[in-house]
Amino acid sequence: MDYTQKTATKTTFEFPDGVRIRGRIEDGYEKILSKEALQFVADLQRTFGDRVSYNMACRKEQQARYNKGELPGFDPSTKAIREGDWICSATPKVVADRRVEITGPVERKMIINALNSGAKVFMSDFEDCLCPTWDNIVRGHINLKDAVEGTITYEDKARNRTYKLNDKIAVLFVRPRGWHLPEAHIEIDGQPATGCLVDFGLYFYHNYATFRLKNGGSGPFFYLPKMEHSREAALWNAIFEHAQDALGVPRGSIKATVLIETLPAVFQMHEILYELREHSIGLNWGRWDYIFSYIKTFQAHSNRLVPDRVQVGMTQHFMKSYSELLIQTCHKRGVHAMGGMAAQIPIKDDPQANEAASALVQADKLREVKAGHDGTWAAHPGLISVIADVFDKNMKQPNQINLKREDVKVSEEDLLEVPKGVRTLEGLRLNTRVGIQYLAAWLTGMGSVPLYNLMEDAATVEISRVQNWRWIHYEAILDGEVVPMKVTCELASRILDEEMARIQREVGMEHFKSGRYEEAQRMFGRQCTAQSLDDFLTLDVYKSILQFHSNPVTSSDM
Repeated sequence: MDYTQKTATKTTFEFPDGVRIRGRIEDGYEKILSKEALQFVADLQRTFGDRVSYNMACRKEQQARYNKGELPGFDPSTKAIREGDWICSATPKVVADRRVEITGPVERKMIINALNSGAKVFMSDFEDCLCPTWDNIVRGHINLKDAVEGTITYEDKARNRTYKLNDKIAVLFVRPRGWHLPEAHIEIDGQPATGCLVDFGLYFYHNYATFRLKNGGSGPFFYLPKMEHSREAALWNAIFEHAQDALGVPRGSIKATVLIETLPAVFQMHEILYELREHSIGLNWGRWDYIFSYIKTFQAHSNRLVPDRVQVGMTQHFMKSYSELLIQTCHKRGVHAMGGMAAQIPIKDDPQANEAASALVQADKLREVKAGHDGTWAAHPGLISVIADVFDKNMKQPNQINLKREDVKVSEEDLLEVPKGVRTLEGLRLNTRVGIQYLAAWLTGMGSVPLYNLMEDAATVEISRVQNWRWIHYEAILDGEVVPMKVTCELASRILDEEMARIQREVGMEHFKSGRYEEAQRMFGRQCTAQSLDDFLTLDVYKSILQFHSNPVTSSDM
């Protein structure tokens, strides 16, 4: 039976049977939360929910094997796929040139600025760049719908300025949440919906027709995060086929780039592309989450403690090997090999520091394009011209897919090599300081946070958290101290208090008191000293941003 729910704004909604909206419904939400769109999402959940749960169980089983000493490696049973001569379907012309891509949350002003930035692609993010409050999710979909239709505007009353789209804009990609994240504000048959199915389902349902009309019959386009195994790629492929069939869209229209940002996935790149071969247009070198995954995968391996995170750069052997293997794999299969994120942001009040940061970005991007990457990421519009100049000078054609990199020989040992460097007290302090500040911002609804001249997302706090946890758990000896110093719970507690005092000085008393720093400190400290390591910090803190409507209505109540 259908049912309706009336809100304070007098808007009337009709929802399908079995669908319960637990978030407050504001004026304008009817653009997204239509009965038909929610039915589409519910169909995805009912069709694929059990497979999602199975994949999450497989992850836990695999991690348990790693914790007992097993190492990740290439799967002998899929050797024929790795060595076969198959290629992926042709890449649409509209995304043949992806030399500079910009990323950011699905916020209204950000979407306009990013699409106008001069980048070839804008990856609009429901995942690590966004704090998934109910309001952020629904308004994000409203923003994307307006962007696809070309009607999006933003009124900045403080600056007396109206933002709108230019005639020439970037191609829009959307990144849904990872498999592990729920959407607790939508219940389907009494259970929270899967976050990525909500993100994909609502966006695809509302925008597929207009998007394809404006992009030569291609798309929509997606980025897929946090995969660990090709079975997860097979699931996405099934979802794509199901969605296209349900709405009468030709199979293969949806195109996706997979982020290789977990250690297990680097051994499955051919297999991931194979499962998505009708829908794949590349892989991305998701290097910050990859560092997080490397540390987490080896959480029980005391002989694989990683140095200060600032030392785990792109010249480390395991990172270089990962990059080169990704390029070789993608080009063999006829798709783009996308480079990593430049997280720097312009330093407006210090020209010398800004010049130094720009030089680091240029060197990083020169290394990528020379290695064979077909494009790369930036976190800020101010970096687009800097990065584009590097690629324009060194990549005259739209991409380098014809560069096969047959010289690359990467072994399991290369990909597993422990990064070299030192562990320092300052590294522990920086992890703590950044972790607290990012969490404090996240708790207020911000998922993309400028800290110390870098644009940080959830990967930042995850690296900080798991590294602190491992150092504490194994009582790592810090380098550079006159007297050998072990990282203990007591030391970590002292550092928490000292870094909180520093944060207070840096942000000012007024901002500190109005923020959620003390709550963030407790959360970060608890995570770093827990007996066992949580898979994702965001799963724990997600409970702190849930805001359920006081009087939810379901069809069974009617």
